[in-house]
Amino acid sequence: MVKKRREQKSRKTRRVKRNVPRGRVYIHTTFNNIIVTVTDPQGNVVRWSSAGKMGFKGTRKSTAFAARLAAEKVMQEAMATEGLQEVDLFVKGAGPGREASLRAIAGTGIRVRSIVDRTPIPHNGCRPSKKRRV
Repeated sequence: MVKKRREQKSRKTRRVKRNVPRGRVYIHTTFNNIIVTVTDPQGNVVRWSSAGKMGFKGTRKSTAFAARLAAEKVMQEAMATEGLQEVDLFVKGAGPGREASLRAIAGTGIRVRSIVDRTPIPHNGCRPSKKRRV
């Protein structure tokens, strides 16, 4: 019996080049990592990056330097491929990379229309533990 070799077709997903002149940037900072997501005005994700994706591991993921690199990279990619020109910033979380990522985005030359802080704040908080009896 002769076996026929199957021709393997190389399937490359073609990235659709979109023109997104205005978008949104969501910055989620924690004490362990930072995630920067660029979306179009409808909320469809265009690009994203994180400190972990940039190659940082462990405690270095939560540094301001890692946040700055992640924010710069994702903004440069979005400007080059999608034609992003102006953004609205939405910041969430209390990590050390908050300010650094905001400054990095402003430093790329993109126009920042607004900055909104969406950090969740408890209105009454959790129920306190019971009183200690000695």
